[in-house]
Amino acid sequence: MIPLEKATGALKALYEKALTPAGTVDNVMRVHSLRPHTMDGHVTLYRSVLHNPDNELPFWFLEMVASYTSIINNCDYSLTHHFANARRLLKDKARSDAIWQALHAGKPEKVFAGKELALLQYAAKLTAQVGAMVKADVDALRDAGASDGEILEVNQVCAYFNYSNRLLNGLGVTTEGDVIGYYQDDENQ
Repeated sequence: MIPLEKATGALKALYEKALTPAGTVDNVMRVHSLRPHTMDGHVTLYRSVLHNPDNELPFWFLEMVASYTSIINNCDYSLTHHFANARRLLKDKARSDAIWQALHAGKPEKVFAGKELALLQYAAKLTAQVGAMVKADVDALRDAGASDGEILEVNQVCAYFNYSNRLLNGLGVTTEGDVIGYYQDDENQ
């Protein structure tokens, strides 16, 4: 990965576009440095699926979908960043600790119910059994109270993290040097 201080031209401009709120560029983006054009699409997709204010589902829940997808894919990089985000946004340490345990056990039903549970189960199947997806999977989400827009949001977060997890694990990317999480720490968590 080309360090920020050695970036020039188009790569430097893309690094500036990929800056986190902490003013750094995470390794998930820096890994694209030898082919910067791929970073451009990546940062745009990432921000549109997870940080767009037009999303209907709460950001903390979308971060849980990201975390659960990353648990299933054994992607420690994404899990480290995105569970930190979920925890910061949820602002409930006891609940986030219980969620951590339940998701790692593959039992989201221990802490989620209704629409949220159905959406997490959908993300799990989409991640681990994509070839087994059927129309009934989407129908079940509607029956649980999810709107088509919410289904699309979870679909896009899950699809993005399946891509990103494979990018990160496939290239051996670690969090070394990253500032963990997108959101600022809250001392009251």
